[in-house]
Amino acid sequence: MAAERYVAVVGFGQFYGRKIFKPEQIVKLVKEPDNPFDDEAIRVELEPVGKVGYVANSPATVPRGCHSAGRIYDTFEQHCYGIVRFVTKETVIVELLDKIRLQIVLLETCDLQQLS
Repeated sequence: MAAERYVAVVGFGQFYGRKIFKPEQIVKLVKEPDNPFDDEAIRVELEPVGKVGYVANSPATVPRGCHSAGRIYDTFEQHCYGIVRFVTKETVIVELLDKIRLQIVLLETCDLQQLS
């Protein structure tokens, strides 16, 4: 089993604030290679609202025990997922997920009519 890896979400005040985050939420981390401010920028998205912050990437914003965006940037292709573990006044701590499994249930039209 891989060691747990955590990152901090910062900059959420520029979007929807910290109140949009709840423990156990799944978030999507997406590389932003064309970001003019940071070559290793990773934005954090929450469905269905979209961008809600960025992974911390400076010594001043990365809490002890967390990885910076630069440290995890080369560990995934274009995106990966994480789960919100802690929400504080200054930051949101997300645990990176190595693999995510989604269960999709397909119902045919006739099945839907029977449920009504």
